[in-house]
Amino acid sequence: MQYLHTMIRVGDLDRSIRFYTEVLGLKLQRRTDYPDGKFTLAFLGADETSEPFLELTYNWGVERYEIGTGFGHVALAAENIYKACELIAQLGGKVTRAPGPMKHGKSVIAFVEDPDGYQIEVIQK
Repeated sequence: MQYLHTMIRVGDLDRSIRFYTEVLGLKLQRRTDYPDGKFTLAFLGADETSEPFLELTYNWGVERYEIGTGFGHVALAAENIYKACELIAQLGGKVTRAPGPMKHGKSVIAFVEDPDGYQIEVIQK
């Protein structure tokens, strides 16, 4: 088995693509409309050969989803978590947990919220 992607549903695809590309630095790999199904898929990643990808699904006409209690977060690694979070905030991103050590571990982490309320964990490389 090979892990390929994680899919989340979004209420405004262009807004979400801007957030993940301009604020978090991912690259839009492909975007495809499915008129018969009335949905659009966008795949984002570090580069076109680096799976896994983040798949954003926009169901035409649906502006909001309940995140639910089963979803945890998407995790991204940063070379310098402090600078990354500073830049995220400058670009309008919402840092919900400032960078710092985990409560019961040694990893340095932070959390950011995307425009739909999904949690993104940023981990120091």
